[in-house]
Amino acid sequence: MKLKTRIMVGFLMVILVPLLLFTAALYGFREYQVRYSENGRISQNEIYDITIADSVNGQDSVQIMTKDLYVTVLVILVFTSISVGLWIYRSIAAPLVKLRRATQNIKEGNLDFTLEVEGTDEFSELCRDFEEMRRRLKESAEEKLVMDKENKELISNISHDLKTPITAVKGYVEGIMDGVADTPEKMDRYVRIIYNKTNEMDHLINELTFYSKIDTNRIPYVFSKLNVEDYFADCAEEVGLELETRGIQLYYANYVDKDVLVIADGEQIRRVIYNIVSNAIKYMDKEKGVIQIRVKDVGDFIQVEIEDNGKGIAAKDLPNIFDRFYRTDVSRNSSKGGSGIGLSIVRKIMEDHGGKVWATSREGIGTIMYFVLRKYQEVPVK
Repeated sequence: MKLKTRIMVGFLMVILVPLLLFTAALYGFREYQVRYSENGRISQNEIYDITIADSVNGQDSVQIMTKDLYVTVLVILVFTSISVGLWIYRSIAAPLVKLRRATQNIKEGNLDFTLEVEGTDEFSELCRDFEEMRRRLKESAEEKLVMDKENKELISNISHDLKTPITAVKGYVEGIMDGVADTPEKMDRYVRIIYNKTNEMDHLINELTFYSKIDTNRIPYVFSKLNVEDYFADCAEEVGLELETRGIQLYYANYVDKDVLVIADGEQIRRVIYNIVSNAIKYMDKEKGVIQIRVKDVGDFIQVEIEDNGKGIAAKDLPNIFDRFYRTDVSRNSSKGGSGIGLSIVRKIMEDHGGKVWATSREGIGTIMYFVLRKYQEVPVK
């Protein structure tokens, strides 16, 4: 019951109960007069001429009755007022006490409680709103803790993974300066290693920059029509040059017609391919590494498959590999590296393109990463 309704009902009870009692008293007093007249053998027409002074016994009886009525009315009136007051007070005081305890908990930084609410009045609604606020505050606090933890982990990962290539670059540069690379073959090998390590650092910095844009939803997408055959052939050529420096063989195959187009951000799709390939390189454990890129037509979409013959991913880890900071290699040895956000960036880009990404894997055999993009189709104008 609403508070306004409670107050109105209480007000009416306080007024109506005494009024009803007063009416009942008048009715009883009249009945007593009638009975007294009949007992004294007085006609009905003379009833209204009788006074209390006509009989001492009648006067005493009326006084006693009147006194009893007044006492009864007073008792009932006090009882009614107290009952109505308590009824209204409990509807106000109980929620206020709960609210006070809840605000005290929040002031002390405790959000692990529940504000139990019953009823439908305004104070109950206020308590429910307060409970909803507490729940959202708790969720916000938990999200902040998770975000702080992720940021600390990101800084730790980036610091660790930058230190490794920087140390390697420093060592090989010192080797060149000291004349250790005294043959053209050694010099060429040292320069290639330095080049690969600087590429790793550049990629880590780019990931960090892109990660900050993801969190603020400021990814600079520039969508355009891309010819599937030409675009992915260029991507494969760039990836092939990178893999050649690492001794990994690339096989590329396109099964899509020449005139098929997609609407996408070319730069960001390159980032998707590069992140997936980098992940494959990172976990390549075969002496002769092989990566295959296949582009297929699957109806309204084109599907890109990137397969490697690396160590594979365990079944328990496969559902989580696109989560931010998830790493199948918990030990973090220097040979694996990585910030832990590469595949989460891939998922974000694909979701923003209206596509999706997923993976299949067999341990010891390799992993296949899939992503799809919707084809561009012109809608005829009628």
